[in-house]
Amino acid sequence: GAGPGEVVALALPRSLELVTALLAVVKSGAAYLPLDPGYPAERIRAVARDAAPALLVTDAATAPTLPGTGADILVLGEPALEGHLAARPDTDLTDAERAAPLTPGAPAYIIHTSGSTGRPKGVVIPHSNVVRLFETSAGHFAFGPDDVWTLFHSYAFDFSVWEIWGPLLHGGRLVVVPYATSRSPRDFLRLLREEGVTVLNQTPSAFQQLIEADREAGDEDGPLALRYVVFGGEALEPAHLRPWLERHGDASPVLVNMYGITETTVHVTHHRVTRELIEDPRGRSVIGTPLPDLRVYVLDHCLQPVVPGRVGEMYVAGPGLALGYLGRPELTAERFVADPFGAPGERMYRTGDLARRAPDGTLEYAGRSDQQVKIRGFRIEPGEIEAVLVGHPDVARAAVVARESQGAADRILVAYAVPAPGSRPEPAALRAHLAASLPEHMVPSACVVLEALPLTANGKLDTKALPAPDFAAAATGRAPASGSQALVCRLYEELLGLPEGTVGAEDNFFDLGGHSLLATRLMTRLRAATGAEVSMADFFARPTPAALAGRVPAEG
Repeated sequence: GAGPGEVVALALPRSLELVTALLAVVKSGAAYLPLDPGYPAERIRAVARDAAPALLVTDAATAPTLPGTGADILVLGEPALEGHLAARPDTDLTDAERAAPLTPGAPAYIIHTSGSTGRPKGVVIPHSNVVRLFETSAGHFAFGPDDVWTLFHSYAFDFSVWEIWGPLLHGGRLVVVPYATSRSPRDFLRLLREEGVTVLNQTPSAFQQLIEADREAGDEDGPLALRYVVFGGEALEPAHLRPWLERHGDASPVLVNMYGITETTVHVTHHRVTRELIEDPRGRSVIGTPLPDLRVYVLDHCLQPVVPGRVGEMYVAGPGLALGYLGRPELTAERFVADPFGAPGERMYRTGDLARRAPDGTLEYAGRSDQQVKIRGFRIEPGEIEAVLVGHPDVARAAVVARESQGAADRILVAYAVPAPGSRPEPAALRAHLAASLPEHMVPSACVVLEALPLTANGKLDTKALPAPDFAAAATGRAPASGSQALVCRLYEELLGLPEGTVGAEDNFFDLGGHSLLATRLMTRLRAATGAEVSMADFFARPTPAALAGRVPAEG
């Protein structure tokens, strides 16, 4: 019964069945709603409640883990379903059989992004937007049926739209990357070689891990088949690519930076990353020029263009804009505003991103105009995390900020909570409360309890006065029982920037400020020191020195 105007939710692991289900929904004319099975139950319930899907497609293994959503459930693999499908014709529905006509302007998918009010917002993208994305970018690429792409990211992340439909629209091959492989740069690098992948799409943070794995592997496993590496999802720091260019150069594969956001259908600009940009001492984050059918304005607070070289806010206009936010007309009107430079009735999207235009017309990313942050490719509204934290009965006020990570150049989220009168909440309990409602990438690395939030003279939050989290206080310091445990404790301390002798054998890597990017570096250092091969899945299951040391073949 799915068709134009309907929403079909998908809760499936990375698999052939996932891609088949996506094709089925799009072919029906309905919009697909991705529900990542790895998200907490409350998050899945909130997204489903917002979109009200008529049907939820899942499989037998995932179905028991899902919360109630109110939608009818279709479980793939059930005998009754298989019999029903076998009896169906393999031809398209006729117009007479459809509940509504199929049009390019009908919604194709709804992807939810973080919302500043504590409620995720659904971005509605029509079918025509995805087709025009590849048509308008064709001049920058030469994609074809011989190309091999990877589905590396979650299909609830809009970068997946480019990853999935790119190969399928060009007749190419799509390699669905198992979740465990996506968390292990060494295994992912091996997959790229074995499958002959030619088009790789990565956030800069994920590619940084791949660079380290590539440098460690050397040329022993043979060359890569890559033709393009496309960056998106977060700001690119060109200098971080130097180790890659030293090994592979900038021509094979071609490196491309593409700025974009969910509300503008994945990509907005294109820029070729060359050795010249890498060596530029100014360290500019160049995002390039708009795709041919889009317009990017850099405007001041009066919606007037700023002169080249000056910073302003980016607005995007053209056929890539979303239909708006699902069921949120006020928010849609606030962010999708009239385009004063376009034809009557045309809209432009206020991105909240700052940029400056160079004399040659290229755009340079210059940060945000609001509190929104990006952590390892994910767009996060601190206000959404704060709303969940204040929902805890022992918390009166809360603030969430992004801080520089200990021992690394990455940023982490830190939550600050003011207790309700008469309460003394434990930071670990507050973090567990957040983890029960928010996706992994939105859970702060630490929760700090304060008597009051520091304020400036103007009564605003004084972020500079917020204390850094004391991760050392979370360590037990319990003495390691073997040389192998002592080695792993020392590696934890080096990576996390903790004093020598701080980490105990049973301390949790993530409670000490670790995150997935640092976990990858930990595996690399452990392998170099001991030769031990530990999968990321095993490490995430029990991330303690004692558990890791048990997998080391000989004491270090």
